[in-house]
Amino acid sequence: MMFFSLTNLLAIFWTMINEILWNLIITGKVASFINNVIVEIEEKAGYDEIVEEVVKRLVKNDLYVKLEKCKWKVRKVGFLGVVIRLEGIKMEKEKVKGMLD
Repeated sequence: MMFFSLTNLLAIFWTMINEILWNLIITGKVASFINNVIVEIEEKAGYDEIVEEVVKRLVKNDLYVKLEKCKWKVRKVGFLGVVIRLEGIKMEKEKVKGMLD
């Protein structure tokens, strides 16, 4: 049984992350979903500065990341069953194959 105070913990955490990173999110450079933060910019220039700003804001609010779970400077990333790339978003091949079979 979950205590009532913990039932909305993920939603509260997501709201907190969105507030911390709000001005980066509304510019389209950063996206967040619960405990995932994605930095997305087309040009390489400025990427390191945005990542540094995100990390500074997290540390300022006593939040930290596990480096082994981070992916840096990748051109595509799997996220919630889809592959996100600069060219667009596609479903993972395994998911499509599962639906077709």
